[in-house]
Amino acid sequence: MSQKFPHLFSPAAIGTLTIKNRVLKAPQSTGMSNMDGTVSDRLVRHYREIARGGTGLIVVEYAYVDTIASKSAHCQLGICDTEHIPGLAWLARIIKAEGSIPGIQIEHCGRQKFLGTKPIKSASRVPWPTLLANHGLDAVPEELTVEEIHEIVERFGDAAVRAVQAGYELVEIHGAHGYLLTNFFSPHTNKRNDYYGGSLENRARIYVEIVRNIRKKIGPRFPLTIRLSGTDYEPDGFPVEDTIELAKILEKEGIDAFHISGGDHHMMIHQVTPMALPVCYNTWAAERIKKEVKVPVIASGSITLPEFAEEIIASGKADFVGLGRPLWADQYWCKKAEDDHPEDIRPCIRCNEGCLERTFFRYGGVTCGVNPTIGAEGLLDLEKAEPKKKVAVVGGGPAGMEAARVCALRGHEVTLFEKERKGGALNEASVPDFKADIRPFMRYLITQIEKLKVKVLEKEVKVDTISPHAFDAVIVASGASPIIPPIPGVDKKHVTDALEVLNKKRECGKKVVVIGGGLVGSETALWLAEQGKDVTVVEMEAEIMKDVAVTDKLAYMDKIAATSMEILTGRKVGEITNQGVSIQDIRGMTREIKADTVVLAVGLKPETALYEELKAKGIPVKLIGDAMTPGKIFDAIHTAYREARII
Repeated sequence: MSQKFPHLFSPAAIGTLTIKNRVLKAPQSTGMSNMDGTVSDRLVRHYREIARGGTGLIVVEYAYVDTIASKSAHCQLGICDTEHIPGLAWLARIIKAEGSIPGIQIEHCGRQKFLGTKPIKSASRVPWPTLLANHGLDAVPEELTVEEIHEIVERFGDAAVRAVQAGYELVEIHGAHGYLLTNFFSPHTNKRNDYYGGSLENRARIYVEIVRNIRKKIGPRFPLTIRLSGTDYEPDGFPVEDTIELAKILEKEGIDAFHISGGDHHMMIHQVTPMALPVCYNTWAAERIKKEVKVPVIASGSITLPEFAEEIIASGKADFVGLGRPLWADQYWCKKAEDDHPEDIRPCIRCNEGCLERTFFRYGGVTCGVNPTIGAEGLLDLEKAEPKKKVAVVGGGPAGMEAARVCALRGHEVTLFEKERKGGALNEASVPDFKADIRPFMRYLITQIEKLKVKVLEKEVKVDTISPHAFDAVIVASGASPIIPPIPGVDKKHVTDALEVLNKKRECGKKVVVIGGGLVGSETALWLAEQGKDVTVVEMEAEIMKDVAVTDKLAYMDKIAATSMEILTGRKVGEITNQGVSIQDIRGMTREIKADTVVLAVGLKPETALYEELKAKGIPVKLIGDAMTPGKIFDAIHTAYREARII
């Protein structure tokens, strides 16, 4: 048992099921099943690796229960037909063979059909706003008839039977996150006037009928859990008090544990919380519900680090913790924590770049901003290098440190050159408290290169530093520098750039104008506004934060609304004066904005001079990270891993 996290790794039970530790894999769709919902080899390799990582219970992703309207997303797992059982059984056997317990979640998407294809069925004709914006009136769901509701109840029961036949040891009903069951439970989406609408008892009726149907078909002792949103966070939705009453009802019907999170897809930032929101975001709801029920409660949502999970269990807020994104950031999260090496855990930074943006919104299959191997298990493994080489890595930012880490793991002799401080742009990026999740990730990278005994030289690299005989290979991760736009007055003394502001090399006056409303400009402006500065953002495009993940943008806009920050889009800066800036809109109308400080944030340009010089000398050299193309942490880590693993 772990000495650092004794409560987290003590055995516990859900119903008749004894679990070796209190960490479970919370279900998240990977987009890695076959098109017909059957299990793919890629999916098996994915869950095998998580099982090897020491997770006690793996509740595999949500599986749709019928072929009519329950499938939500591309390449989603299915459990609606006998044809699905062989693959599901294969997956369950692999999970068991690696020492974990297999469970499965069963689901009907309701109005939240990412696919956007008809039919879309829900409690009432209230569409998911995002789907409505993308598909127009086709996104308005059909209101389920009573006969159709009864049929769906049967399909949930049949799906549970298939799960048992396939060898799963736990079934979880998806009753959260804006899917079908919450379409009935939330007044926001349920406008019915029959006995499935109105009162809490009526809105809870479909839950009760599904639980009874499942119990009738699989028996009273098989472990059956349900995932509930503590609240959907909708202004006219359901509060936690309603969820507590629902939990009491379902406990009497034979539910063995409650898995508590929050939000729906309309309120995505409360469901898949970005780093701008607090960690352990929905634990408060799990704690409230635990006080009212006798069966175990599972807390989930932004429990990124073992110390957070340990505190939840030790303080009695919940009996188990469910990890989703953290187990994508590091499949061996549990094993490392249990072995008392939490410093070796690659922490989730809640960027939502891979797991949400590139999985659901770009249909790419699951990936992760900090873990290039997720979704490609068995394909990107690191092999010992032969022959071993002397490798120079220039630049100690995220790309450089990741490249150094990978090369060292492969057995190369690595020298990392960093002229300032390890972490590179991560230092500036993590300054605002709403970007605090980056700090443990930076610590992780620094710790790994220290443990791997990477030689670090604090010096600037010139082309003569790298002689043709000193190193067998060179990786250049020299990063990027701020673009200085050709604006009259840009060289005035009160003009600076966002990176200098964030690293506190330049102090800002009371009135600040930020030129550029991309990710860097918006975050810098918000950070200054939260310090009480009078901030104006000037952006040429029609909107700010076009390059920002959906959840981040929603969270930032909420934060901006709480400040006095002014946002001016569709404007071009004509001149920087001693008093401020002169701007012009698309109609040619000009306006003067007073400013004590003008902050430039119009983009970054790659620093490629060293790379070009080394290449010209015939030295084997690779370019990675922002030095190749300025991007996000995702791009830095992925380019570094890809290039370093083949040196």
